[in-house]
Amino acid sequence: MPNLNDIMEMMDALETKAVVSIPTRCVAVRNRHSTCQKCIDACLADAIHIEKNELEIDAGACVACGACIAVCPTSALISVDPMEEELAAAVAATTPAADGATVIACARKAARQVGDPDKYAVVPCLARMDERLIVELAARGVVDIQLVDGVCATCKYRGAVPAIDDTVASARELLGAVGSDTVITRTSEFPEAVRVADLQKAVGAARREFFTSTGHYAKDVAKSAAEKMVNEKLKQLKLQKEEQSLRDKLGVKNGAGKMPTIDAERNMEILDALARIGEPVEEEMFTRIFGDVEVDVEKCSGCGMCVMFCPTDALRKSLDVHPDKARAYMEFSMAECTQCNLCADACLKKCIEVVPVVSLAELFDFEPRLVEISASKSGNKLFNRNK
Repeated sequence: MPNLNDIMEMMDALETKAVVSIPTRCVAVRNRHSTCQKCIDACLADAIHIEKNELEIDAGACVACGACIAVCPTSALISVDPMEEELAAAVAATTPAADGATVIACARKAARQVGDPDKYAVVPCLARMDERLIVELAARGVVDIQLVDGVCATCKYRGAVPAIDDTVASARELLGAVGSDTVITRTSEFPEAVRVADLQKAVGAARREFFTSTGHYAKDVAKSAAEKMVNEKLKQLKLQKEEQSLRDKLGVKNGAGKMPTIDAERNMEILDALARIGEPVEEEMFTRIFGDVEVDVEKCSGCGMCVMFCPTDALRKSLDVHPDKARAYMEFSMAECTQCNLCADACLKKCIEVVPVVSLAELFDFEPRLVEISASKSGNKLFNRNK
């Protein structure tokens, strides 16, 4: 058993984190020319810092609102409190009890104990909500989604109000594009079906949550000496990793003509949910989730930097031969474009633009389209590499 000093040392080491980062997914880490600062702009507490290909989150400053998670185009930020699975499980458990409505409340509203804790899910702030969960709920037949918050004007999360509004508007746009009947309501009061009938029940639930959390914390603190030694080894590995070059951290192979890519998981999950809801009822959609690209062929030099740095493989080399030797093709997959804008930021000629208006026919087709570019000039080997 660890002694008191061990426990105190472990308590100091246990830094509570509501959000963890996966730096290799961050476009600002992958390329120093990236202009993406969506997480920084959304952060209320100035807790996120990106500099010299490094992404850092100040856990002490973080207020756990979750706004950064919803806006990150490459899912480089992951929620720990609550985790995605925990929130989904809470929603699944409470929706049937609320007459089929999904009710999600902020922690401040939940603390007032005016709602039945068995009939709604809780998040620290509604800024934690993203389109993926909302669209999935609609795909599963939920037609009434209510987001309940307190008086934001006096809340420490009040700076997140625009982010909440943006998420709700974005989700409505996505659902409207496929003719969904699901209604998303943001309100300051619980619906009648969710209001508590037994105050003691709400108070009891709050107490149970307190003691459960305390018990979990006690387990964390009472780590064994063996675990402590493992932690020391992990620290050593972390230091070794910090000494690696950026190429090593990102897994770039010598001779490769493209950076390692990541899956656009959020995009695919949203698109799958939309497809289960129905066919598109509109020709175009304005969205912050998917993107389209436009290339000024006259300015393009065929350098291939856009393809090389696209993190999700939305842009890739095409084997199709253009009939004009002065021209070439690259492939573009709208479903995999996350609007990270790294292609435009990496472009040497500034000839590519990412636009937020997408064709629904192309989006649901899943097939990449050919985009005309200039043929690579003599001596430029980027598009001529086989890897």
